[in-house]
Amino acid sequence: MPRPGFSICVCPDIQLTKNYIDTLLQENPAPEGTWGKHVYWSDEGLPPAFWENLTLQGLFASPKVLIVRNAQNLPIDTWRKLSTNLGQFNPLAWVIICLEAPYDRGKPKISAAVKKLPCWNLAETKAWIWQSAGLTERAMRGFIEQWAAKNTITIEPKTVHALSQVLPQDASAAKNELDKLALAAGDSRTITGEHLTDISNDTEMDIFAFINALQSGKMPDKVWKKVISSQAAGDAMIFSFLAMLLREARILWQLYAGETVRLPSGVIQQKKRLATSLGPVRLSKIWDLALEAEMGIKTGERKPEQAMEILVAGLLALFAPQK
Repeated sequence: MPRPGFSICVCPDIQLTKNYIDTLLQENPAPEGTWGKHVYWSDEGLPPAFWENLTLQGLFASPKVLIVRNAQNLPIDTWRKLSTNLGQFNPLAWVIICLEAPYDRGKPKISAAVKKLPCWNLAETKAWIWQSAGLTERAMRGFIEQWAAKNTITIEPKTVHALSQVLPQDASAAKNELDKLALAAGDSRTITGEHLTDISNDTEMDIFAFINALQSGKMPDKVWKKVISSQAAGDAMIFSFLAMLLREARILWQLYAGETVRLPSGVIQQKKRLATSLGPVRLSKIWDLALEAEMGIKTGERKPEQAMEILVAGLLALFAPQK
């Protein structure tokens, strides 16, 4: 069965998307050798190298997979150009378009202009579109069973159900927890209900608590453990951390500027005090540190764990108690 002319992945969980792409590549080996992966970020625009790789053919051309991340941010003119180029099958270039925006009321957010393009209509007709809302409770059970089969781990059905209720709904974090349970299972290769106590309870990271603790000179132990686990999880968890950090920074900035923010009154008062204490200079510096980490990873200048170490060091220095 011939491979898709191109593929579209619609999922807010990049780890699930990576898993799906890996499966696609295994099922569709390159015509010669192996697929060379090239990743492009839509918020930086598609560079000339992307278009060259998309159209290049010839005796010495090697097969390439061109992965477009956060494609929901592409301008419509770029989408139109992309649609035109995807109209012709290139055996040496496989474009995989990733739309990573969160679902809205159970449905993916895709602009009407994009859905009218010939490439989208062709992908729908050929079933070249894969969609997933992420690790919902319903999807978690299948994720656990797939992980168990891949790692030759036995999990009783009732334990699978229990795990689906307590694992974090993020593929990278959930995989980390399952890997930890596999280690606890040891040579038995069987995860039982007794192992559930080893799962971390702090599935959500409280960025406000993190910043507040740093600013007051305390070490935020629970959040710090989550930061370290995000280092081990790679770029998916790090980008999730960056998104939460910038969201919190935006709330603090709005409160400092006197804007209206919809939060419980008690929470607002705490965050107002923190925003006032930090001031505009230190608040704005958060964006600089986050952008530096993001660009370091996207350009390949830094590995995810290196970018995270530099980011955390910068935050420690930024929020250290003022003398």
